Amino acid sequence: MKKTKTIVICSSASFYEKLFPIQNELKKLKFKVVLPKTANTMKKQNNFNVESVKTWYKNPNDYSKKQKLMKEHFEKIIKGDIILVANFDKNNLEGYVGGNTLMEMTIAFFYKKPIFVLNDISENLSFKEEIYGLTPRFLNGDLSKIEKYV
Repeated sequence: MKKTKTIVICSSASFYEKLFPIQNELKKLKFKVVLPKTANTMKKQNNFNVESVKTWYKNPNDYSKKQKLMKEHFEKIIKGDIILVANFDKNNLEGYVGGNTLMEMTIAFFYKKPIFVLNDISENLSFKEEIYGLTPRFLNGDLSKIEKYV
């Protein structure tokens, strides 16, 4: 019997509200789906205002919270089978991928996990070269394409 694959979603916190429909679609495709802890917290609080959870913006002593969240998500990536980068337009860039998501992609690459990127990235993204170097598969918004690769 085939083991259910676990997909860990990685994304800018700005997109967390958009992760839940993606999670539902992936579940319909018979994947187990893991979201960032903060996305679930924001949903429970019904507050997707990024500044309300990123307290380190105003209080540098809270960077220990950021570090803890990063470590926890890195562990999820290591335990999972696949990562999906949920990227959308932000800061006048198509398919924005932020620094933290790039680090998560790097963890997946290092642990030989397939990397899927939901949408194409802008040619103006400052580290597009690094993203392409991780050899992700771009889905052009079509989550069902994951099935043919796994």
